[in-house]
Amino acid sequence: MVGVTSSAAALPGGPAREPGAVGVSCAGARAGIERLEGRITPNTCAFLERQLAFGRMATGAPPSAEQTPEEAVRHPRVAAYLDIFDPEATLWEAGSTPRTGRLVIGAAIAGSLRMVPDLYYTGTDVVADGSTVMFGQWNTATVKGHKVAYPQIARNVLGDEGRTIQARRYYDRHVLVRDTLPNAPKGLFDGIADHGRAPARGPARAAVTAGGLPDRLAAWNTGNTDALLRRAGGAGLAGPGLAEPLVTKGGKQAYLKRLFGKADLNLKAGQVAFGTSTTYVEWHGTVTRKQDAAGGEENPAVPFGIVERFGPDGQWELYFDTLPVLTDQATINNLLAQLATP
Repeated sequence: MVGVTSSAAALPGGPAREPGAVGVSCAGARAGIERLEGRITPNTCAFLERQLAFGRMATGAPPSAEQTPEEAVRHPRVAAYLDIFDPEATLWEAGSTPRTGRLVIGAAIAGSLRMVPDLYYTGTDVVADGSTVMFGQWNTATVKGHKVAYPQIARNVLGDEGRTIQARRYYDRHVLVRDTLPNAPKGLFDGIADHGRAPARGPARAAVTAGGLPDRLAAWNTGNTDALLRRAGGAGLAGPGLAEPLVTKGGKQAYLKRLFGKADLNLKAGQVAFGTSTTYVEWHGTVTRKQDAAGGEENPAVPFGIVERFGPDGQWELYFDTLPVLTDQATINNLLAQLATP
């Protein structure tokens, strides 16, 4: 089941869009991406080709848990994944500290392929802006016999030869456990729905500018829902836990207030990618889960981030992991260990 709503442009089989990208041809990559915007340099093209090659590659027999890291990196699909990265790259995955270096990143993807050997993805909405590439992708996999599908933003900063020197991955891990494990926590946004007066007109494109980003960062860190909604204009809101985008002000306020009621955010400005009609904004830092009752020990801050996507047809999409807002790290580790158990 789909855990995060997304625009038609970010869904498999979405409407074909006129590419808003300039630069080198990169025909092979363009054919594998539904919307591509920005200046496509040779480095960007090389990255896109490697990213797409891994996504469509069959795993075959997955890496064995008995293999050493040096042996695991020789697995063909692990090697294809590592080809995306610079040898000294860092990779941040949801809820973790950054991983550095070929063997560490290789061990991480080997573990993922053991759990979901049929992982497959295609490119959805991709924006290249200088050395930053925001790669929207639609993932499908089988987790303990359950089919799951969900969107992800792979944020990459490129170095020489188009290899990633810093990567961050934004997706909601709750979709992996929600329908798979009986002890999975309830969704953070269960029960949130539109209410109140619907807008008289269709969704309006959000007006996001570089000059307005400091105020938007402050709004995220202070839980200022009014400021976030005001800057987003009349855009419909899609995000983790929503079956359909929210279009009413009341629904969008309820969604944001649920998040801010459960978590304190301490975010910093990350990368921004402005395309012809699509803008991606990254906020990265920590989240602290609020206490359910007064007097308890304060919960630790854990790595966290949010990517916002503002699309051309009135889309406002959020990409983030809800698990660290729902429960503690020990519980998350236990859930993930259950997923990895045959």
